[in-house]
Amino acid sequence: MAGQLLPTSALSDALVILGAAGIVIPAFARFRITPIIGFILVGLLVGPYGLGSLAQQLPWLHYITISNPHAIEPFAEFGIILLLFEIGLELSFNRLWSMRRLVFGLGAMELIGSALLVGLGLMLLGQPVAGALGLGLALALSSTALVLPISGTQGPVGRAALSMLLFEDIALVPIIFLLGAMAPVAAANAPSLVETLWKGGAVIVALLVFGRFGLPPLFAQAAKTKSPELFLAASLLVVIVAALATGAAGLSPIMGALLAGLLIAETEYHGEVEAITKPFKGLALGVFLITVGMGIDLRVLVANFGPLALGVLGVVVAKAVVTGLLLLFWGKERSTAIETGILMSSPSETTLIVLGTAAQAQLIQPATAQFWQIVTAIGLTITPLLAKVGQVGAGRVRNRARADEVAVEEPEGRRTVILGFGRVGRLIGEMLAEHGRPYLALDAEPAVVRAARAAGLPVLFGNIDSAAVIDRLNLADASAVIVTMDEPVLALRIVRKLRTLAPDVPIIVRARDPGHAAQLYRAGASHAVPETLESSLQLSEAVLVDLGVPMGPVIASIHEKRDQFRQQIMAEGELAAPPRLKASRLRER
Repeated sequence: MAGQLLPTSALSDALVILGAAGIVIPAFARFRITPIIGFILVGLLVGPYGLGSLAQQLPWLHYITISNPHAIEPFAEFGIILLLFEIGLELSFNRLWSMRRLVFGLGAMELIGSALLVGLGLMLLGQPVAGALGLGLALALSSTALVLPISGTQGPVGRAALSMLLFEDIALVPIIFLLGAMAPVAAANAPSLVETLWKGGAVIVALLVFGRFGLPPLFAQAAKTKSPELFLAASLLVVIVAALATGAAGLSPIMGALLAGLLIAETEYHGEVEAITKPFKGLALGVFLITVGMGIDLRVLVANFGPLALGVLGVVVAKAVVTGLLLLFWGKERSTAIETGILMSSPSETTLIVLGTAAQAQLIQPATAQFWQIVTAIGLTITPLLAKVGQVGAGRVRNRARADEVAVEEPEGRRTVILGFGRVGRLIGEMLAEHGRPYLALDAEPAVVRAARAAGLPVLFGNIDSAAVIDRLNLADASAVIVTMDEPVLALRIVRKLRTLAPDVPIIVRARDPGHAAQLYRAGASHAVPETLESSLQLSEAVLVDLGVPMGPVIASIHEKRDQFRQQIMAEGELAAPPRLKASRLRER
């Protein structure tokens, strides 16, 4: 009836979820504990194995428990989709291309090595070869939904974890097809792997074309209306269509979500999209974590504590050892290998999908699948604790390494802060030192920091996203901040953050081209230096002179072309005065 709101199970479920978000997040933030544990505990408490089991005897519990756990599973899946979408917004195609060796090298070796070690252990315990392989592939997967919010995507741990998780997401479809092909009786109507791959490839190409030509005008129209609701609707439309398209082609929907984020990250509207969708991602991810908690039956856990504990311990140790050794083989720091290996050691939410596929293909018994499903749920629950263990272990290794380092005096008072100490940052530091200007640099690569400090240079290891690092840099009292990273999307994020933290400090940024420079000016940069502009003009000058064109007309045309770019940046960057463009070459390591 219109105007009458009836107490339905959907409303009570919404009450539980929103109440959990309103209580868990601030309560755990107060004690500096990740809300991940809180949401899992809420699921354990209000789920069918907690207070929900008493709802028949006490009807009022219907209002504070989840009456139908399967009803909220679509929202949990949507949370993972939004998480991958947000990760895509933080990346760029250039960065993914630069990570290709890590993704298809380190990622493949980690997945195969972990699967073989876990599978071999299960074979020694009496599991048939096919079942051991299926379980090994399932348990070798790590949780994208939990690992990346903990590690981020920028530091050494975040980059290593991201590369391995990306490969696992790509490999999920071939794994499912492999298990289906190993089934005693293959499904008659199952599509072939080749069919799925060409359909998926066609969908990805179509999404790339739409992202290049369709997204800019779509978001431009939404921006013109100045309506946050329309902007949000356009953002959710893009991510849902991309996820549905890849899902319909037989690929994972999270691949479509990641691709949608990457496509929007290449537009000038990615900052607004990230800000407007972030709250939904956090809430939907909380729903996913609640479903994880609801899958844990404490009675079964207590009754089978020994075997379950051994199962969790075996998986965690095997994956941590394989991942850590591979990272050392790949040349990563010991601290990075320890922290990343332990963080990646628990199973994944996609492990449940692969376990279901293995059981459906009759490679493992239903009871075996149920046992490892509980192991997976426990592993997801302890992921934040494993992350803490990894951080503590890595911190001890770093502290021992620092004890052997040459002590470097950090300049006090007003100083220039350099973010990124590759060849560009190092050259800037040398020029500042030559003119008697103190500076403090920051870099996220341990090898770069170690080499710089060995040379007596004031360089810190850290990530600008860390609150402790920001406090140590004392940005509010800096004479200037210089951003040297060759990552357009990352540079924009950093400039926005810096302008918020230090409104009056000059921010000088390395820009990719005039269009990127204009975006940086709009984000709050004081000066953006487009590297491709100056290098192209200098190359043009050298070519024209070598071809015999008189120097006077060449210099005049170079100045004219520079003025055109200056006016372009001024217009696109919404500047009151033309920017300074000088001949300078910026090249990162």
